Amino acid sequence: MYPRDLRRAAACCAALGLALLMLPVLAQAASEPILRRLDDVKTVASTVPANGDLNPYGVVIIPRSSGRLVRGDILVSNFNNAASAANPGGEQGRGTTIVEISPRGQSHLFAQIDSAQLPGPCPGGVGLTTALTVLPGGWVVVGSLPTSDGTSATAQAGCLLILNNQGKVVKTLSGHGINGPWDMTSISRNDDEATLFVTNVLNDTVNGGGSVVHEGTILRIELRLGEDSAPREVGRTTIASGLSEKTDPAALVIGPTGVALGQDSDKNVLYVADSADNRIAAIPNALERTTSAGRGKDVSIGGALNDPLGLAVADDGHILTVNGNDGFIVETTREGQQVATRLIDSTGTPPGAGTLFGLAMTDDSRGVYFVDDGSNTLNLLH
Repeated sequence: MYPRDLRRAAACCAALGLALLMLPVLAQAASEPILRRLDDVKTVASTVPANGDLNPYGVVIIPRSSGRLVRGDILVSNFNNAASAANPGGEQGRGTTIVEISPRGQSHLFAQIDSAQLPGPCPGGVGLTTALTVLPGGWVVVGSLPTSDGTSATAQAGCLLILNNQGKVVKTLSGHGINGPWDMTSISRNDDEATLFVTNVLNDTVNGGGSVVHEGTILRIELRLGEDSAPREVGRTTIASGLSEKTDPAALVIGPTGVALGQDSDKNVLYVADSADNRIAAIPNALERTTSAGRGKDVSIGGALNDPLGLAVADDGHILTVNGNDGFIVETTREGQQVATRLIDSTGTPPGAGTLFGLAMTDDSRGVYFVDDGSNTLNLLH
């Protein structure tokens, strides 16, 4: 080997050695908790529409423009009606509005749903929940868990409401396991197929009178989509059951809430914020299973979790949940390690209690939209 070749070989080996030394650094950077990169919380806009509806619950980012839906805008569903002297916070299970908010804070009403004008059954009427998603073609699906007076004693089964891209309800899905649809996520394989994953929290819950019952479920609902006709259901399967749920005077119902599918190798895993048992659970083979996985597998229990409600999965597979009891957002790996927390709401008594619900990751995982029930606002952690 000539001297020039020796020098080239030495340089190559040095570069290779440097690259090998850098691997742990790169791995560490890749696994850095998202919450350590997000420093500020800003209020985007009020979620209160003209009719005064309160208690924002569901949050979803619009993936594509269609009709009145604008790509990148955020939809927010309201669970309570307007404040009154008797109920300064409004009555739970009586909200009827979905508000559309741009990232710059411009807000307008997307839909106000009249229970007397529904095209199909929705037992009990309309009380919009955290269950909110947007499907290809601009079809918006939202859950309803209605009451007649804001208390769990009058809570009824409700339904899923399907709206077109103009904000009009075109179809309802009810019965056959839909009983208090509380939260939801969806996946679309193409423009004419979609799958909903819906948590249900009213299975014998009211009869429990505040005691925990173990009958919460998650349904997988398969839909066929068309441009000119309402989505058509083609399959329904109970993929989780036996989840803890109970009525609660402050929260109306406590039960399985946030749901999201994993990323990459975990795309067939459905993660669940199991509020009543203070844990994150995983439902394996969620897209194909034909039987219930029961309560699912424990991912993470206790620790910084404190009544986990909304749940989202980031691009790196980390799971973000918001606590209903203390105003913190918690970041957990798919292996169950809680790697970061951040206080994102300090209002209420105690601070943050009862104010957080739905959340959604921005497309680039550089921000998290979340609603604050205490101030009735949409906010961004960035």
